[in-house]
Formats: sequence, C-alpha cells, structure tokens
Amino acid sequence: MRQPDIEIYLKDADHQAIAQWLGEALGPCSTWQQKGQTYKCQAGDIPVTWLPKAVGKWHSLLLESANTPWPDDLACAQAAYAALGVEVRCAPGSWEESESDEQADRWMRISDDGVEEITWRTG
Repeated sequence: MRQPDIEIYLKDADHQAIAQWLGEALGPCSTWQQKGQTYKCQAGDIPVTWLPKAVGKWHSLLLESANTPWPDDLACAQAAYAALGVEVRCAPGSWEESESDEQADRWMRISDDGVEEITWRTG
C-alpha cells in the first residue's frame, strides 16, 4: 500500500543538494521559503518540508503527497542514498500513534553497509 506521505532523515546533506535531487526526481523545485527553522518548497506539484537538525545531526525531509515515484519511505531513502551518497534513515513502514515506544525505535538505515534494521532512540 502506498504511504500518504514520505519522511526520511538524512545525515550531512543540505537543502540545496536535496533540491537538485528532488528536481531531477519530481520536477523543478521552487525557491526555498524559510519559516523559522523550517524550509519549504514545491518539487513538481509536491509540497516539500526540510527541517535541519530535526534529530541531533539528522535532517528531516517530508514529501507531503502520496504522488511520488516511491511507494514508501524505504524506497525514497534508498533513492536518496544512491543520489546523494549520505546515510539515510527511515521508519520501516507507516508509523501510528498507537505503536509502542519499542516499535517507534525501529528504523531502517541505508548506508555503505546496505540496508539494515537498527534501533534509533529519537525521543
């Protein structure tokens, strides 16, 4: 099932490199608009939110649409890693409020080591 939106976390990437990658994958990116710590743009017809250092050194990228080329966070994370060459993390599937903390700490890590499930305590 396609996720309603995509959220991944990237290490050591900046929003300009992200905009270039998204421009190639989704369509031209509008100029980033900064609101506080958050940056927003449109990539093609998809609203994009970039939050630097959302979790420690990790930056959050949120694609607010189900109409992306990727069916889920993991597929997007793998594409981001291939394009940008930085470690990427994402949830293993759609996350729900009702999940236990233990489930919420399960993450997928995409790096030079490949794809692996890790425990990442973000809270």
